Amino acid sequence: MPTSEDLELALSLADSADALTMAAFRREGLRVETKPDLTPVTEADRGAEQALRRALTDARPGDTVVGEEMGGELGTGRQWILDPIDGTKNFVRGVPVWATLIALVIDGRVEVGVVSAPALGRRWWAARGQGAWTRGPEDPADRPLRASAVATLADASFSFSDGVGWPAGALVSLMDSVWRTRGYGDFWSHMLVAEGSVDIAMEPELSVWDVAALAPIVEEAGGRITAIDGGDILRGPGALSTNGVLHDAALAIIRG
Repeated sequence: MPTSEDLELALSLADSADALTMAAFRREGLRVETKPDLTPVTEADRGAEQALRRALTDARPGDTVVGEEMGGELGTGRQWILDPIDGTKNFVRGVPVWATLIALVIDGRVEVGVVSAPALGRRWWAARGQGAWTRGPEDPADRPLRASAVATLADASFSFSDGVGWPAGALVSLMDSVWRTRGYGDFWSHMLVAEGSVDIAMEPELSVWDVAALAPIVEEAGGRITAIDGGDILRGPGALSTNGVLHDAALAIIRG
C-alpha cells in the first residue's frame, strides 16, 4: 500500500512541474520538435521530466522511473510513471487543456495518481483507500470526487479526443447509443468521469504514462477503468473509463 508520504511527494512533484510548464506555456520562441512517432515534444516536456526524475532520485532512490520522454520499462517493485505534459499538441497551440500526470505503481498496481492541469487551474489526485479529490478555482476546499449513477446508455454523456484508431464502427455505434457526445479529450475526459460530469470516456491508442495516473482517481471515485478490451489498464490497448454501471454495456459496443 502507498504511504501518505508517497501521495505528498506526488503532489509536491506536481507543484514543481506546474511551475516549469506554466513558465513555458504560450511563451514566444518555445522550441518544438517532432519525435520519431510524429508527435510533438517541447523543451518544456523534457525539462519537466528531467526535473521530476531528479527529485525522485533524491526522495526515493530505490524506486525506478518510467517516463514518456526518457523511457523505462514497466516491471515490478515501486515505479513512478511520468507524463510531463499530456496534451502537448494543445500546449504548443496555446490551448489550456494539458496536464502533468504522475503515478506510483507497486508490483503492477497503480497506488497513487496525480493529474495537474495548471492552465485550467485544476488538479485531481487519489491514493488507494484514501478517496479521490479535486481542487479548482471554484472550490473553497478540496472536494471529494464521485462518479455518476447514470444507469442507461441512452442517458449517458460520452467524451473522447478524436476518431483515430477506433475499432471499425465502434465510435459511431457508441455515439449513436448515448444521450450526448463531446470531445473534451485527453486526461480531461477521464477526470470528468471521476467528477460525475461525464459517464463514459474512451481513447483507443494510449501509452502507460497516459493512463497510469488516471486509474486510482477514477476507481477511488467509484468508477471503473480498463483497457478497451476490458483488460489491465497498464497493459492496454487504450483506456475506457466509466461510472462503473455502464462499463459492460460500453465494452459490448466496442467489441461489436
